[in-house]
Amino acid sequence: PESIQLFCERIGVSKADGWIDMSTLEGALRDDLDPKAPRAIAVLRPLRLIVDNFHEGESVECTSPVHPHHPEMGLRRFPFTRELWIEQEDFMEVPTKGYHRFTPPVGDQPGSRVRLKYGYVVECTGFDKDADGRVTAVHVKYFEDSKSGTPGADNYKVKGNITWVSAATALAAEVRLYDRLFTEAQPDAGGKDFKAALNPNALETVTAYLEPGMKDAVADQRFQFERHGYFVADRVDSQPGKPVFNRVTTLKDSWGK
Repeated sequence: PESIQLFCERIGVSKADGWIDMSTLEGALRDDLDPKAPRAIAVLRPLRLIVDNFHEGESVECTSPVHPHHPEMGLRRFPFTRELWIEQEDFMEVPTKGYHRFTPPVGDQPGSRVRLKYGYVVECTGFDKDADGRVTAVHVKYFEDSKSGTPGADNYKVKGNITWVSAATALAAEVRLYDRLFTEAQPDAGGKDFKAALNPNALETVTAYLEPGMKDAVADQRFQFERHGYFVADRVDSQPGKPVFNRVTTLKDSWGK
């Protein structure tokens, strides 16, 4: 409700009919939620990452702030393990120019190095494919002295910095990715049939992997999923230990760009 109040304050009151661009509402949502929404990691389109030189069954605790600007909100804690989930878009077999995430070794050229946010720097050593040619796993080696928050972390200069969760402890959860209902800003202007402008991708439902502490999310609780946007635990479908999340808005306006 606070976001809607902010939106109303910004648009004011007019006696004449008018159009308010959707980005105005989305901006109000972001400005209201950013200073108060707890942060969390969610992997929406998972790809398995295997740290080959990390021992099976071992784990190292990693921490990150609940909110980067409010240390009084405390820390989140989650484990670094041998198998992790990363986003599919964080690996490219044949990288495009300017891509700074995982790429495989080619000839004598080693694979790329990337920092796993709040964790370690790792180097890509290879990848697996299934019979249909789809990448099913990425293999890396980690550098033990590179953990975030330790003196050794400064010895590694990398451009890529990605989010991840442990495959051993991640919470599998339904996440609903709501987008704009229409593909046009004024779908019925000029007598047009608004149904022709309905967005076929206005809702996508995925099974995401979230950091383990998210199992305690309660109905209507709002979060910023790092990299992805602002989400709220569904008030009807969320159950204790099994929350369902709805996207409120993305982190930035990507329409028309």
